[in-house]
Amino acid sequence: PTKYPSSEIRFQRKTVNDLFKETIDIDILDFLEKEKLRNLIQSKFKDIPLPQNDLPWDDLYFLLFLNKVEPKLLEYPFLILTEYPYHLSALSKIKATDPRVCERFEVYINGIEIGNCFHELTDLNEQKKRFSQSKETKKDLYKYELPEAEILYNALERGLPPSSGIAIGIERMLASLLE
Repeated sequence: PTKYPSSEIRFQRKTVNDLFKETIDIDILDFLEKEKLRNLIQSKFKDIPLPQNDLPWDDLYFLLFLNKVEPKLLEYPFLILTEYPYHLSALSKIKATDPRVCERFEVYINGIEIGNCFHELTDLNEQKKRFSQSKETKKDLYKYELPEAEILYNALERGLPPSSGIAIGIERMLASLLE
């Protein structure tokens, strides 16, 4: 038997920005530059230790999210979190009506991420640009060079229709529902 009868399961849908506003009173979309976000953490969240080295924007974001926002996710037992800042786009499209965010979402149950999805980026030139940026970041951070994504590039050259998909952690989902 599950912890929740199916009639009690109602997912809330929130944007990342709405969640940040509700939980820590921050409009995260006002802090899309790395230095602004670093300064925010240093001034308003002094209990979050910041390393001396230069962290990329997404690392600063996750320091803030994991330390201040994620602990409050239990207040949202069934949550679909949408519109991640564009820095976290990975292989997803940037939202046409708001280029500050990307077309991706994550599903949370009882504060645990159980799935993530995004509208696949099918633009070959943009894909190569992002891959090149990611490759440089990994080389700088880990002294490791990623091989080119030739198979993906070939598929994109042939034409990939609009698509999306979700990856669900079945063990996480069951644990969150049955514990």
